[in-house]
Amino acid sequence: MIRVRIAPSPTGQMHVGTARTALFNWLFAKKSNGVFVLRIEDTDRERSKPEYEESILKGLNWLGLNWDEGPGEKSGIYKGNYGPYRQSERGEIYGKYIKSLLDSGNALWCYHTNADLESEKTEQIEKNEAPRHICSRNSKPLDGGVIRFQNPGGKIMFSDLIRGDIGFDANLMGDFVIAKDEQTPLYNLAAVIDDWEMKISHVIRGEDHISNTPKQILMFDALKIRPPEYAHLPMILGTDRSKLSKRHGATALFEYKDMGYLPEAMFNFLAILGLSPKGNTEILLKEEIIKEFSLKDVQKSGAIFNIDKLNWMNGEYIRGVPIDKLRKLCLPFLISCGYAFQNAEFEWLDKIIALEQPRMKRLSDICEGAALFMRDKLEYDAELLRWRDMGNEEVAESLNSTSNLLADILEENFTKENLEKIVMPKAEAWVGTNGKIDRGRTLWPLRVALSGLKNSPGPFEIMEILGKEKSLRRLREGMIMLE
Repeated sequence: MIRVRIAPSPTGQMHVGTARTALFNWLFAKKSNGVFVLRIEDTDRERSKPEYEESILKGLNWLGLNWDEGPGEKSGIYKGNYGPYRQSERGEIYGKYIKSLLDSGNALWCYHTNADLESEKTEQIEKNEAPRHICSRNSKPLDGGVIRFQNPGGKIMFSDLIRGDIGFDANLMGDFVIAKDEQTPLYNLAAVIDDWEMKISHVIRGEDHISNTPKQILMFDALKIRPPEYAHLPMILGTDRSKLSKRHGATALFEYKDMGYLPEAMFNFLAILGLSPKGNTEILLKEEIIKEFSLKDVQKSGAIFNIDKLNWMNGEYIRGVPIDKLRKLCLPFLISCGYAFQNAEFEWLDKIIALEQPRMKRLSDICEGAALFMRDKLEYDAELLRWRDMGNEEVAESLNSTSNLLADILEENFTKENLEKIVMPKAEAWVGTNGKIDRGRTLWPLRVALSGLKNSPGPFEIMEILGKEKSLRRLREGMIMLE
């Protein structure tokens, strides 16, 4: 049976790289009717924190990556038959394997001091040799010793499901540290033991782990157990093709949630990050992504995290959300911006959301859109009211004549369709010196006076939501600015 795992360390907020790795493992399991295991690698007790583990669990849940085995939402609760699924709770299991390696002579206690190691390294560099440590069995027992793997040397080859055959010269690695003591393995040995004990069939992880693979294969061989198959995903890069970091923008998964990205959009975006494109469609249903997923389509070169593409994709998903659901998604952002709404105002709010929906790239964009309607007084430069070569008097006259037209419309008739029907004949009556109709002489000052913006929704949509009184007040304020 196909069994894969995601094994994050709770030493920081969940990174988008970890999320992408989790997603590819999840897709591989779903495509193969396999099992997706969550394992928490928390052996670094100083840096591991409960809040970071919570971030991992919530991040996976937010993306919809339900795990078949692993920690539950509450501490100490597991689902699956191969737990515990936190490395900090697996000391007894590790102890058996460490003892086996020591007893077989494949591992040994090493008591060389840091000074010994530095001296050895310096000497090797001076001889143009690769720095490596071969631990002598005659090293003097001291406090602070470590357990090293006795490296047999030779060539190590493995077939990567993405990159093909990869080879290493084990002679260059020396005797590497595998445990602090007889119950506390370091990363490589813990991963070997856990992958075997949890019956992991495929290890799908980032390419930064390629250098760990030969060490792990050596330990699998020493323990006389079969290693899983390996697939190393390309690194996620910024648009400058350097490793994705905070200088490129947000890197933690929940930063994107907090900025108003939808989980469906992030799922879709990460699912095609580093894959060779198929066809012209990039917006895909989850079922389609599962059906089409294959490690054979994963690129070897770095995967570019293009925020513009994510923004476009998120906007596409936002436009597919029903207004009542979109309102619920937008409300937390509106509240954070200082706007409060009663249930009775939801019908009015829905009009604002429907107007802004085609332009939104993130849920947080609703704050700027709502501000247009919520502010009592707009602040903008009067120069913005001028259309092309119009002078202040011409602009004021245009606003005044439009205001007179609007004043005669009953409140209940203050709808987009009716407003357009009444105002457009006036706009189309303007004919320039070139003989062409110039609607901008009416519509530009009108829209700017209503919105205070160079770019905004159309004036008729704005007026329907503002209502008659507020619309007329904004036109008057525009005329006053021109005096």
